[in-house]
Parts: sequence; C-alpha cells; structure tokens
Amino acid sequence: MTKTDSYDFDIAAPDAGAMIESLRAFGYDLPTSISDLIDNSIYAGAKNVWLKFYWNGENSTFSLKDDGCGMNEDELINAMRLGSRNPLEERDPEDLGRFGLGLKTASFSQCRRLTVATKSAGQNIAIRCWDIDQVVKTGEWRLLKITGKNADSYFSDLEKMENGTVVLWENIDRIVSGTRVDNGKDHRLFLERIDSVKYHLAMVFHRFLERGRLKIWINERTLEPWDPFLKNKKATQLLNEESLDITKKIVVNPYVLPHHSKIDDETHNYAAGPKGWNAQQGFYVYRKERLIVAGSWLGLGFKKEEHYKLARIQIDIPNSMDIQWEIDVRKSIARPPAFLRDDLKRIARLTREKAAEIYRHRGKIIARASASNFVFVWEKKVRHGKIFYSLNRQHPLIKEVLDNPDEYNPTIRALIRLIEETVPSPMIAMDNSENPDKQIKPFEKLPSNELVDVMTEVYKSLLASGLTVQDAQNRLAVMEPFYHYPELVVSFFESKQEI
Repeated sequence: MTKTDSYDFDIAAPDAGAMIESLRAFGYDLPTSISDLIDNSIYAGAKNVWLKFYWNGENSTFSLKDDGCGMNEDELINAMRLGSRNPLEERDPEDLGRFGLGLKTASFSQCRRLTVATKSAGQNIAIRCWDIDQVVKTGEWRLLKITGKNADSYFSDLEKMENGTVVLWENIDRIVSGTRVDNGKDHRLFLERIDSVKYHLAMVFHRFLERGRLKIWINERTLEPWDPFLKNKKATQLLNEESLDITKKIVVNPYVLPHHSKIDDETHNYAAGPKGWNAQQGFYVYRKERLIVAGSWLGLGFKKEEHYKLARIQIDIPNSMDIQWEIDVRKSIARPPAFLRDDLKRIARLTREKAAEIYRHRGKIIARASASNFVFVWEKKVRHGKIFYSLNRQHPLIKEVLDNPDEYNPTIRALIRLIEETVPSPMIAMDNSENPDKQIKPFEKLPSNELVDVMTEVYKSLLASGLTVQDAQNRLAVMEPFYHYPELVVSFFESKQEI
C-alpha cells in the first residue's frame, strides 16, 4: 500500500441536477450541436442521415435518423453515460469523437429531453431517455428506460430497418422558448435556424458529401456540399502541397481562388460561403476529412483583409493529434502546435502574396487605363526664381475641405500654408542622397485599414464633386498614394459593389 492509499477521504459526488444544468453551457450553437450528432452517425457507418425539424411553437421537435450499425442495449446505456470514454485512450483512426460527451452535451445545449432509440442487426429496439427535469427533481442520474408501447412515433421507422439509430430532441427550449405556433415571425425565425444548419453542415461535411460517402436529408431535401476551394474551377490555383511532420500525416494544400472576373456571378456568390468572402479567408483545418475550423488565420499574426480574401488553405490532421491541436469538445476550435507555427506562417505568407498579386495586377490595368487623369497631392512651383512645393488645391479631398464654409476654414487654410512654407526640403534632399534605400513610401508597413480609411474619404469627395462611380474609381486608381497599392484599390472597389 502506498502512502497516498492510507489517506482518509470523503466521496464528493457532484450534485446531479446542478451538473446536468451546467453541461448545457458548453458553448454549442444549433449547427455545431447537430454536427456532433452526425459525427456519431458517420462513425457508425451510416450512409444516410435524415434530419427533421417539426414546427409546433414551444412543442417543436428535432430528430435525426441514420442507417448506421446501431447499438445493442448495453452499448446504448454506455453511449448515454456522461464521459463514456477516456479521451486519452487510443482510438480508431476513423473515430470523429474523443471525450464521450458529444451526444449528451450537444443535445443538452438545445433541449431538456433527449431520447435515443437504436437497433443493431438481429436485436430488438432499445430506447433510453435523459430528462433534465427528472434529474433535477430527483437529484439522481436516472436514465429512463422507454418500452416499446410507450415509444414515440418518431421511432416507428426503426421497425422497418435492419439497423439504425434515432435521436429525438423534445422541449427544445434554447430554440423555441416563448414562441407561438400561430406567430409568423416565430415561424420565420425557426426556418432561418434551419437554414443556418444547412449552410453549416454543407461546409463541415462537404468532403463526405462530394465523394458519396454520406447523404444528408433536411426535411426530405438532399443537402448539397459547399466546397471552400472551388477545386472544379480551372482558374483556381493549387500551390505546392506540403507534408509538415516527419510522419507525413499533416498535409497542407494552399489554394488561391479565382477573381470574380474569372467566374460567373452564381459561382462567385456560392464561393462566398456562409460568412462572406472576407470572413472565409484563411486556414481550413480538417480532422479525418471533417471540417473543424473554417476560415481562420489561427492566431498566427495575420489579419483578414480584402485583398487577401482569395487565399484559402486546407490542412488535414489525424485524430491522434487532438491534444497537440487543442481540439475542444465542440470540435469548433483548433490551435496549431508550436513546432508547426513557423511553417504555417511561411505557407500563409506565400498564399496571401499570391492572392494579393491578382488584385495588384488588376489594379495596374485600371491605372494604365486612367493614366491621363493622374492626380498628385503636391505640386512643384517657382516663386521669385526659386523652387517651392504647394499642396494641389484641385485634389478632391483638399478642394472639399477648402470649399467648406464652416468656422474652421480659416484655421485649415492657415495650417495648409504653414505646412507648405515649412516643407523641410534641404533635410529631405540630404537624407535621400545619403540613404536613398531608406526612404519609405506612403503608408508602407502600416495596417491596410489606415490607407483604406483615407481612400474612403477621398472616394466620397470624388462622388460629392459630381463624378460618376466609374469616373471616381478611375481617378482614385491613379491618385497618389493609392496607385502604390493597386491590390487595395481593386478590393476596395469590389467591397463597394458588394454592399
């Protein structure tokens, strides 16, 4: 006997009611909770998953049915147990779970009554139910046993199937609490929630759907996959595939998607994804082809900016690296381990640069087409035989400020004259001759939003001066300092068109 075995102890079991209520706060939303249920169906070998949302106000229900291998009674009881497996155990490489919590926590996050009916080949239907209100009332972990005569009609399909499983959510308070069956607004919100599930599942399981490994039906309609990378389009660029770890189990495929001009409007709108083009840029982390993270720069120090929105990078990791990647219970967060961060940064920089090149090229084309309207901020002038520099009074932003008759106008005019009369020309000339390579260009190495903020105000001034949208954009493309950043100019124009 070891020393620790000799200690006296108390059994401090958690309060059942308090614990089960706490398990509702794992941070699932409706789409991520249903994704967790489908993970179980995939691991059970299901080829089809049927989702049914039934609207009935506060009595609305949700059910999932699959044609997987099902479970016998003992397996069902274990599956319904909280923490039914040790996350440290070695698992089947095809297993999409880890903590033994997904079915329960995902369901509890949305409903107060979870019933699972299942049937394996050659076995009778087994049914068990967690009723949160019963657990709170009794203070005990009472897993209710539902007999065939008390079974809901939702489970009748299992009688006709050789094997399969049905998950039923009742009292879905997190979805329909306070709603009325005859309220049109409540019904529309319910339908919007279904749409959010549809978009999420089309993205998370798109590789299963594309390869015919799985069909998902939502209220009897087949779900179509959403491919983030437009792999079937010729204009999509796949950069070099890389295997990053010594076991070659981590595979990275960087993609640069086509510019809007290379695809039709329908494809462009499709590729924008659930959150829009700008938000969907970044890394897409897959575990056994199941999407964990969609469109994130993974905390590697990169910002989501318009001119990088064509950059999307696919990462495939095995389920044996969940701990290193800090995969959470909801399977919605992943953080790259330290030994991969430098490689991922390098790949991200390359992909972002390739994406920006597309906008840079298009910006240069626009600038060449508008070169006759080139606009400078400063003008070179001669006074009494000597050179001096003056702000261009016809520059649209300067003109708008000076034409404004408000009380600050004299102060602004005085400030402009002070700036013009104190330009440190000798210092600039000396520094340029001594350190010609150290002269920084306007807005160089500054966050792009600082340039875009200025660009926005100049664009407004151009429109206020009476120019058409097209003429204003042509003028902006060749205006100092924006012509240095053609990729930002083009992405700025596109963002205005998408509003």
